[in-house]
Amino acid sequence: MSTDLRDTADTADTADLTAAAPAPGLASAPDRASAPARASAPAPARATVTAAAVAVPAAVTELHDLVIDWFDEHARDLPWRRPDAGAWSVMVSEFMLQQTPVSRVLPVHAEWLARWPRPADLAAEPPGEAVRAWGRLGYPRRALRLHAAATAIAQQHGGEVPHDHAQLLALPGVGEYTAAAVASFAYGRRHIVLDTNVRRVFARLVTGVEYPPNATTAAERRTAVGLLPADESTAARWAAATMELGALVCGARSPACAACPVAARCAWRLAGSPAHDGPPRKAQSYAGTDRQVRGRLLAVLRASAGPVPKAALDAVWHDPVQRARALDGLVADGLVEPLDGDTFRLPA
Repeated sequence: MSTDLRDTADTADTADLTAAAPAPGLASAPDRASAPARASAPAPARATVTAAAVAVPAAVTELHDLVIDWFDEHARDLPWRRPDAGAWSVMVSEFMLQQTPVSRVLPVHAEWLARWPRPADLAAEPPGEAVRAWGRLGYPRRALRLHAAATAIAQQHGGEVPHDHAQLLALPGVGEYTAAAVASFAYGRRHIVLDTNVRRVFARLVTGVEYPPNATTAAERRTAVGLLPADESTAARWAAATMELGALVCGARSPACAACPVAARCAWRLAGSPAHDGPPRKAQSYAGTDRQVRGRLLAVLRASAGPVPKAALDAVWHDPVQRARALDGLVADGLVEPLDGDTFRLPA
């Protein structure tokens, strides 16, 4: 099964990468130039680089050629990758793809762009409408953050998604990963874009381990910088291509090494594909959790055009303590507004 979601912690962790060395064990040579990148897909991704380009090893340039050529042939035709998609489509996709598979994002992304084709269109609506339209994508605070970003774009940037990484990073709800991804995928800028798919590819290809650490490390960032093409447009294509390679081929559970364009150069495969020996990788549960209760409460509120009495919310879950905790959490997160008369609604 492909791992086609963004697993990112979109934080402002900005380690200094300007003098990072090339990837370990590779000798030096110039880079190539290439056509502009198509915007990339999926779901998490914690670093960027805007440093001046340095000489890139010849072996790394070969990796660029192999992976980008594979991408040109095998990349999925996703709406946010199309030449006419626009930066707003890319930004919406990046918010939606964090922790959510492409298959679930596609219909919601299409509905969202049909309803709100520009940031100003979304900004003109109450934030509760963003939460309503988010549907069952999960992690609905992303909807509030996207609404806040759209409002800032409309008010501060003339309704156009900024090109500049620093301006993107200054938008509410936008962290290092999303700023780098939008700058790279929408505008062809040179940034490292590290989500779980890319981190897994680099862990196997360069480090020789099955999985990357649970949280992005400075060593991973240095590796990513060492692998980053010097040419801006090639760097953007590399970011898209490595992400797609991790989603379609270098999967977490069943990597399709026979289909991998760089299998012959993969340190993990050459080492005999050793099993992961780090901390256990726990699958996230959902059934019975507060997340499930929150989802059921929001489903009732999304389905209602007006305020919902608490009695209707009480009917969605049997445990009154857990139900109250989940509702209090939704209120604290700004996803639900309490009103007089013991009623509730989505934020206005």
